[in-house]
Amino acid sequence: MKIYLLISGKYGSRVVNNLAEHGMASNIVGMEEFPQDLPEFIEDFTSYIPQNLPPADLIIAVGLSGDINMIVTYIAQETGAKSAIIPVYDPQQMPPGLQKEIQESAPDVRIVFPKPFCSLEPVGDAPIDEFATRFGKPVLFIKSDRYIKKVEVLRGAPCGSTDYIVRGLWSTPAEEAESSATLKLHNYPCNASSDTDPAVGDTSMHLASYQIKEAIKRGLGFAMKTAVVDPEKCNPEKCQEECIKSCPQVLIGLDTVTFNPDKMAEIDPATCGYCEICVRECPLDAIEIKSGRFKLNE
Repeated sequence: MKIYLLISGKYGSRVVNNLAEHGMASNIVGMEEFPQDLPEFIEDFTSYIPQNLPPADLIIAVGLSGDINMIVTYIAQETGAKSAIIPVYDPQQMPPGLQKEIQESAPDVRIVFPKPFCSLEPVGDAPIDEFATRFGKPVLFIKSDRYIKKVEVLRGAPCGSTDYIVRGLWSTPAEEAESSATLKLHNYPCNASSDTDPAVGDTSMHLASYQIKEAIKRGLGFAMKTAVVDPEKCNPEKCQEECIKSCPQVLIGLDTVTFNPDKMAEIDPATCGYCEICVRECPLDAIEIKSGRFKLNE
């Protein structure tokens, strides 16, 4: 697979270095770095298009903000790429209107906008899926008893945060690993914004923390905290399904909140970030955050 990279700032450089360190240097056929002080609105992109572009299968734009992201479609056309990844790490960087404009400008190119980059999973597109098997939403193998004995990264965040987090988990009490991973993410220079994204009602930083928490929980086979629905209070006929409509994880494409055959809401402990948004939004007071040891479904 041939990858052409468009990067800007320290975040873009960090991703490039991480890809190279994990064996993808030979896949990178070219790279263009853009300054961070480009105009927010750009009418003519021709002067920004790199010269002598090589053939590519996948375009990845990391750290670009505003209209310059439109250049992805131009470069895809010039390189022959039919797939592109534009991670969203800040609501100002990629407003919904710009995302729609990019998609409409290149209907023959499969473009995904993982929010944030560490939520990327296979989508049924060969180049994107090949990349997503190695980088994206973290997947961990964990060996433990009462304490973490071994952690292996099966798929890591493109920015390198997963490797940083797992290095500090050895000998951590298994029941504390979930919370410990979140703290370690906040100590890493993650580029995810701490501003609330109106499209999901939560911050990109929180979304990133939910992904690594899920990896820990799945690796251990249990969660230590989750939102729980009281079946005696839940009645979808008396609400507007606020739990599903307000869950940030659902809004980025996960099945964190679903309805069972009895039409009662259920919350998946593996993907629940216990943000408490559903607790606040439920008009029937049918949801609460509980701590314990919640076994995950296979």
